[in-house]
Amino acid sequence: MSIERIKIWLKALRVEQWTKNGVVMMAWFFSVADASQREIARGWQSFLMAFAMAAAFSAVSSAFYLLNDVSDYEADRRHPVKRFRPVAARVISRITAVRTALVLFAAGFAYPALVVIFLPTRTTAFATMLAYTVMQCLYTGFLKRVPYVDVATLAAGFVLRAIAGAAIIAAYVSPWLLICTFTLSMFLALCKRKNEMEVAAESRAVLRRYHPHVLRVLIVVAGLASAGEYLAYTVTSKMGQRFPCLWTTSIFVVAGIVRYMYLAWRKGDVGRPEMVLLTDRPLWLVIASYCVSAILSVALSM
Repeated sequence: MSIERIKIWLKALRVEQWTKNGVVMMAWFFSVADASQREIARGWQSFLMAFAMAAAFSAVSSAFYLLNDVSDYEADRRHPVKRFRPVAARVISRITAVRTALVLFAAGFAYPALVVIFLPTRTTAFATMLAYTVMQCLYTGFLKRVPYVDVATLAAGFVLRAIAGAAIIAAYVSPWLLICTFTLSMFLALCKRKNEMEVAAESRAVLRRYHPHVLRVLIVVAGLASAGEYLAYTVTSKMGQRFPCLWTTSIFVVAGIVRYMYLAWRKGDVGRPEMVLLTDRPLWLVIASYCVSAILSVALSM
């Protein structure tokens, strides 16, 4: 296979969006600093198990990207950006995309299935991935045509990723973090819909059923809810009680949400959240500041 062909397939699989599956690592990340779960996060085994689960979700999500491209073939060909996707541009045939998706499904489910065979107590991880797959099938089939329900489905997918990441290493994840994950994902998805309404309203039939004013209100509500829920996590959770300074990290969570909302209102390219996170320098600064403040909050309380 030539280099050019590899680039085409990498674009079709949307490898840049695999960063979304970093949510799977969330439980492992917070377990490292949690004294009650330190045994779980000790050594490389739990890290590798969580990382492999993130890779499995990447394979399954890429399979759905291909199936969505096949399903949205006609609509994507009318979109100013999506028409350049390999399937819409007819660089990859639809039948080849479906066959590749089936292979990716098999590869993605192989890992949690093997884990269940050797560690029957980790069945929840496999069940969560199965639930994610069923939900995505419903989304591809008809939920993506239902306004507001479509973004809620996408947000629920991130919650299932977080649960699977915790289940694969038998770790505990705070309900506050799961709720925050859902509302933050809703915030990003609603911002994406706002951008699509402004640049390519004809590309999705569901966009005609969104009300612009309602959409703006929901973006603000989801953003405020995300910030409030994260603050509640840093104050009320076991992690917050162990590290009293952890609440300071919420300052940068609020700053990131405000910056993203600013981009959405200024008609920035929030239609591709993964690219915004990779290219917007103020957001880089906010994320870096968050990481530094989190490390200092833990270090000062040790």
